[in-house]
Amino acid sequence: MTNNETLSSPTGAGWPHASAPAPTASRPFRAPAPVPHATPLGFVSFVRTATSNPIEIWGTRAFKEPYIRGKWLGVPNIVVNDPAGVRHCLVENARNYVMQPLRQRILRPLLRDGLLTAEGELWRRTRKAIAPVFTPRHISGFTETMQARAALFAEGLAAREGGEVDMAHEMAMLTFDILQETLFSGDIASEPQSFAQSTREFLGSMGRVDPLDLLGAPSFLPRIRQLKGRKSMAYFRSLIAETIEKRRAKIARDPEGAPHDLLTLLVKADGLSSAEIEDNIITFMGAGHETTARSLAWTLYLLSQAPDERALVEAEIDAVLPTLSHPSEWVEKLPHTRAAFEEAMRLYPPAPSLNRTALAPDRAGDVDIPAGSTVLVMPWLIHRHEMLWDRPDHFIPSRFLPENRDRIDRYQYLPFGVGPRVCVGASFALQEAVIALALLMKHLRFDYARQTPPEVVQRITVQPANGLPMRVQRR
Repeated sequence: MTNNETLSSPTGAGWPHASAPAPTASRPFRAPAPVPHATPLGFVSFVRTATSNPIEIWGTRAFKEPYIRGKWLGVPNIVVNDPAGVRHCLVENARNYVMQPLRQRILRPLLRDGLLTAEGELWRRTRKAIAPVFTPRHISGFTETMQARAALFAEGLAAREGGEVDMAHEMAMLTFDILQETLFSGDIASEPQSFAQSTREFLGSMGRVDPLDLLGAPSFLPRIRQLKGRKSMAYFRSLIAETIEKRRAKIARDPEGAPHDLLTLLVKADGLSSAEIEDNIITFMGAGHETTARSLAWTLYLLSQAPDERALVEAEIDAVLPTLSHPSEWVEKLPHTRAAFEEAMRLYPPAPSLNRTALAPDRAGDVDIPAGSTVLVMPWLIHRHEMLWDRPDHFIPSRFLPENRDRIDRYQYLPFGVGPRVCVGASFALQEAVIALALLMKHLRFDYARQTPPEVVQRITVQPANGLPMRVQRR
C-alpha cells in the first residue's frame, strides 16, 4: 500500500503508448468502478479506506502516470504501471522480488504453503511438481466434466425463469461444482451441502486487510477477522485432509481404478507431502474457484448492459456450438465469447494486485528502487490506465478478438499474473469460463435487476459488494 499524501512521480517522458486504439463499439458501456479521488487521502482516511476497500485508495494520477513514488511507514513504495517496468520487475529480474509482507500476513494463515504463498526453494519444488498436472492434455480431459456440470447448472437456472437470482452467488456455486468434480470426482469426505457451506465460510475469511496488518503489528497480536474464520478453516482443512488420505488408500489398493482427477494427479506427483497437497488444494479452492466465479458474474453483468455485444456472443454460440465435436475446441472456436470474458477480466481483474518487496537495489525505467522497497504492480490500475487503453473504463470486447490481440502489450494485461509466478491454472480457468458462458447463454438471457450499478469492492478478488441480482429468461 502507499499513502497518497506522499506520492510523487517522474515525468514519464518518452513512455510510449503500449497499444494503438482497437476498433470499438459506437456507444460502449462504461463499467462501474470507484471514482478516483482528486486530492490525497490523509493518514486516518487512508487506513480506513485501505481496510474497507483497498481499490478506493487510488487517485486520478495513478491512472495516468507510468511510475508513482511514495512511502508508507517509512518504507519506499513504487507503483509500476509501465509495461516495460512490469517486465523488468516480474520477469527479467524476478529473483530480486519476493512476496510483499503485507500480502503474506493476510494470506499465509489461510493458505500456508500453497503455491500462491510459498517462496524460495519450497515454491520452486512445488511449482515443478504441480505444473504437469495442468498440461493441455490433462485440461482437455477435464472439459467434458466442465461441459456436463455447466449444462446441468443451466437447466437448474432455466427452471427459475422469470425469477431474480444473484449471479455472483450462482457463479460461485457453478465454479465450485466444476472444481469439486474435476478435483475430487465428488469423492469428498463430507455431504456436498456441508462441504459447500464450509467452503463459503472459509472463503469469506480470505483476502480482508486487517488494520493491524496494514500498520505492521507483530503477528502474535490477534486479527479479529482471522479469528472469525478459524472454526470454518479448521473444519474445512479436516475435510480436505481426510479426503486426501482416502484417495491415497484407494490408489494403493487399485492404482488404475482411482478417479482420473486433479486429486489423483496431485497424490501421484513426485515431491509433495500430504500437508503440501492439502495447502495447494485449499489454494485451488480459494484462488481458482473464487477468481473464475467473479469473472463469469462480471461478464454476464457487462453483457446485460451492452445488448449489441450480447447479441454478437449469442449469434456466435448459436452458429458455432452445434458444429463442434469436443468442448476442448470451444475456447479457440468461440472468439467473441472468449473476448467478452477477457474484457471482463480487464475491467475487473481476478487478482487486482501483484505486490513485491525488492531484496536489492534496482532500477525500472528512470526510477530507482531501493532495497526493501515495496513494488506495487496493480492490474486494477494497469488495466484501466489512460496511457495504455483506448476508453479504458468502457466494455469493448473487440480489443481481444484475434485480429486485434497483437495491439496489446503482454505486460499491460495481467489477469493471471506474469513471469515465473504466472497462474498455473490459467488455461483451466479459461476453458472453464468459455464452456460455462456458452452453455448458460445458449438457452438463457440474464438482465441486471437493479436501477443502480453494483458497488465494486476488493477482497481477494474484485467483486460486487452486494451481489449481482439478475432476472433469468429463456431465449
